Amino acid sequence: MLTLYFAPGSSSMAVHIALHEIGLPFEARPLSFAKGETREPAFLAINPQGKVPTLLIDGRPLTETAAILYYLARRHPEAALWPDDDIEAQAQAVSWMSYIASTLHPARRLGLQHALEVYAGADQRLGEQPWVLSRYSIADIHLFRLFWRFSGSLHPPRGDLPQPVRPSRPDAGAPGGAKDPAGRSRPRL
Repeated sequence: MLTLYFAPGSSSMAVHIALHEIGLPFEARPLSFAKGETREPAFLAINPQGKVPTLLIDGRPLTETAAILYYLARRHPEAALWPDDDIEAQAQAVSWMSYIASTLHPARRLGLQHALEVYAGADQRLGEQPWVLSRYSIADIHLFRLFWRFSGSLHPPRGDLPQPVRPSRPDAGAPGGAKDPAGRSRPRL
């Protein structure tokens, strides 16, 4: 049994998306930062750091978005969210996941201008590719979540939005847009 402890608007969204993409049943346990629920003794007994997301796997906690996404993708290869057959693609996935966690995630805390510069680098790195790798993966889920959070929290001018969240980008989930081999299109905002 899987239980996901999450907070709306947080990095938990990426794990939530992956659970739905895979089609796994799970118990959703929302927590409120505003009410201090991640600091309550009951949650701290599960995750002493008081961080979300936390995924309980048969009662055992797994934390950190990248680790949880990796676990889900590897545990459920039928979902094709991890490039099992290509070590270079695996290394690229790890590279992107590390970049997302260490560079993109903290960028918005340093203000709009800094975030725009950092996200422009990610935008350039992605280029015109519809996916981070050659197909939809956990790296796309993680990247989408942060681009979505960036646009929703800092409210950059519409023309400054990174490619994955630009409404005019043809592969941004619009009908006829880019799809992976399983027929999934990029999520719409």
